[in-house]
Amino acid sequence: MAKDVEVTERGSFSGKDYHDPPPAPLIDAEELTKWSFYRALIAEFIATLLFLYITVLTVIGYKHQSDLKAGGDLCGGVGILGIAWAFGGMIFILVYCTAGISGGHINPAVTFGLFLARKVSLIRAIMYMVAQCLGAICGVGLVKAFQKSYFNKYGGGANSLADGYNKGTGLGAEIIGTFVLVYTVFSATDPKRNARDSHVPVLAPLPIGFAVFMVHLATIPVTGTGINPARSLGAAVIYNQDKPWDDHWIFWVGPFIGAAIAAFYHQFILRAGAVKALGSFRSNPNV
Repeated sequence: MAKDVEVTERGSFSGKDYHDPPPAPLIDAEELTKWSFYRALIAEFIATLLFLYITVLTVIGYKHQSDLKAGGDLCGGVGILGIAWAFGGMIFILVYCTAGISGGHINPAVTFGLFLARKVSLIRAIMYMVAQCLGAICGVGLVKAFQKSYFNKYGGGANSLADGYNKGTGLGAEIIGTFVLVYTVFSATDPKRNARDSHVPVLAPLPIGFAVFMVHLATIPVTGTGINPARSLGAAVIYNQDKPWDDHWIFWVGPFIGAAIAAFYHQFILRAGAVKALGSFRSNPNV
């Protein structure tokens, strides 16, 4: 047993009971000719639309129910805990529903991280991001269409930096929050983990949804929690006020940096991608 482990660590992976999928091509023009590709785009668009519709309605509903000037109760509504559950729960539901069709990204930062890890091609990554952003804009647009007065009064669910925090703090919150999410995505979908823990059924959308839930608990008071550029863009476009646009760069730069760090950490540190590429850190494997 020890010998087998040693051989595996040295780079002879013949004894693996799992198979890593081959890296996706950088540019795969053939995808554009397949219906499955466009079906995946539709799935990403609809999933992001539904995600924004439910979550932004939850945010606005809570603000209205807790608005003392409107006769609300300070302890009314779902509270921050309920908002976090709405975001995490919707991600769990939508990833579960779409994972077999598009991979269930529903987030440009997740798509970016998977692209860096060569899980998706450049064409698919770009088109996914476009579909996600359009879906987010349409989802928030539906919220405004149904509840225009509340939407405008309570900020449209738009992300912005909370009073008392500087831009560096907000950027750091978005980087770390997105790192947690994308790291969880990689870990939950890792074929090595699935093989090793095959006796323990792991439903990948569950830890991903919980990651979103936990990050929202931590960062709602700071930035309202972006960790998803499409979510932030959709609300900013429909609400269209100065404050969300002034801080908007944070909700793109932060998530993309966090996703890149998570991709590097998982692929090159935890999965030893650099070691596999070089063969070994040791100059002589017999030493």
